[in-house]
Amino acid sequence: MTKHIKIYLIIISFLISGFLANAQESNNDFEISKNLDIFTELYKQLDMNYVDGIDPGDLMKTGIDAMLESLDPFTNYIPESRLEDYKLLTTGQYGGVGALIHKQDGYVVISEPYEGFPAQKAGLVAGDKILEVDGQPAKGKSTEEVSKVLKGEPGTNITILVGRLNSDEPVEIELQRENVKIDNIPYYGMLTEHIGYIKLSGFTHNAGQEVKKAFKELKDDNDLKGLVFDLRGNGGGLLNEAVNIVNIFVDKGELVVSTKGNDSSRNKSYYTTNKPEDLEIPLVFLVDPGSASASEIVVGAMQDLDRGVVLGQRTYGKGLVQNVLPLSYNSKVKVTVAKYYIPSGRCIQAIDYSHKDEDGYAHKIPDSLISEFETKNGRKVYDGGGIEPDIYLDPEKMSPLTVSLFSKFIMFDYANKFYLEHDSIPPPKEFKITDEIYDDFVNYVNGREDFDYTTASEKTLEKLKEATEKEDYFANINEEIEALEKKLMHNKDEDLMTQRDIISEILTVEIVTRYYYQKGKVKASLEFDPEVKKAIELIEGQEGYSSILNGGEVNLN
Repeated sequence: MTKHIKIYLIIISFLISGFLANAQESNNDFEISKNLDIFTELYKQLDMNYVDGIDPGDLMKTGIDAMLESLDPFTNYIPESRLEDYKLLTTGQYGGVGALIHKQDGYVVISEPYEGFPAQKAGLVAGDKILEVDGQPAKGKSTEEVSKVLKGEPGTNITILVGRLNSDEPVEIELQRENVKIDNIPYYGMLTEHIGYIKLSGFTHNAGQEVKKAFKELKDDNDLKGLVFDLRGNGGGLLNEAVNIVNIFVDKGELVVSTKGNDSSRNKSYYTTNKPEDLEIPLVFLVDPGSASASEIVVGAMQDLDRGVVLGQRTYGKGLVQNVLPLSYNSKVKVTVAKYYIPSGRCIQAIDYSHKDEDGYAHKIPDSLISEFETKNGRKVYDGGGIEPDIYLDPEKMSPLTVSLFSKFIMFDYANKFYLEHDSIPPPKEFKITDEIYDDFVNYVNGREDFDYTTASEKTLEKLKEATEKEDYFANINEEIEALEKKLMHNKDEDLMTQRDIISEILTVEIVTRYYYQKGKVKASLEFDPEVKKAIELIEGQEGYSSILNGGEVNLN
């Protein structure tokens, strides 16, 4: 499709989207009919007369996407071909083989098989390169393309040909697709003798019941005196499940969230309706910029009701509610229908999509429009930018070496090699990177000729060099810059030793995941998690916890 036709479609789509917004206000049926007729006629004329052949489906998809793009990033068209993805978002289930995949060196690679599902049961392992699916070559395909053919109706068969690290010949794996259910809670357990932990990764159907069951088990089986509730990286899901989770710790009849839309039928208030499980136990919620939507409803309600302490970094700031509506031919549209407001009355939406600049970009709500609100105990909280944690903790920073080892799949590849060379390892909380393992890893890194990295100092010096060349100063300081280059040149072996602790932590989690899958991954990561350690410290220092909820401050060393 040429650039010109895309521009025409975007213009027409923009006109229609702008028109539809006005039509809702004026209820002008004639305008709706007129503009749809124009679009239909344009569509037909392009199809009949355009110089090159046009795929009608692709043409319409471009128009729809351009129209929705002018609104917000959460309003999306869901064609029939993507219904499995939609099903996963709402139910946590899909028909497939049960494995995470990623693109690496031109191939789609198995990242992580889910324990107990077809990929793991059939013997697929992390690092397997997908060469063929049902006889069709997979090299060069995108993860989306491969994912589409791996998914399908439960009970149907699929044959995958993979390249494996320790095998000279491709390995053929036959699988039968199943209904794959992704747990909302990948792990829960005890951090200490008295402090429990629940990791919630989604808000699909039954999330509230799953949290309730996990909490009751922790409470019944232990002398539970505090709970760390981990919502980091949880992008949200079903609003009613957020209300159900709040209800576990908040009395019946409390307002959790209100929604307000352009259509008055979207104006609703959601209250807790059941008897709570525990009104007293100290709660610490862990959040980060990946905590969004339903996660923010839970955390925001708990903060506004002074029912728990929020620890970490500012959340995403979505503040919008979507509904999925049916369209013709088994397709759907996910539409932003309302903004939501947590108990203090604030909306935590960070980006104002209703007012875009002349280039079509939306921007953060300015500080001048931020308003102050109060929690139940009178603490000051603010709207317009996500949930600000009660205790802010800087995210852990990694060196350029560590980032490169992770992003270039060096640690991933080494963990795969380790798994194929070792039948078993100790349980997640006991496994350690010994001197022998780390020395082997260093040798592996040094043997990878395709691996290198650039330090922050080297990048800064290169920018200085470019600036001096542009400003004709380079000739005067050439010798000094060359001397600095020699002094700042990174030494891989030295950096690997200097960064051993953080590298060992990440490597531990990678290796443990090969043997103990998702639960083991969370268990292993908890051993090194500074935010979890701060949460434990806060709960154990009961006086500081209570002080925060009553408007005081606390220092965590």
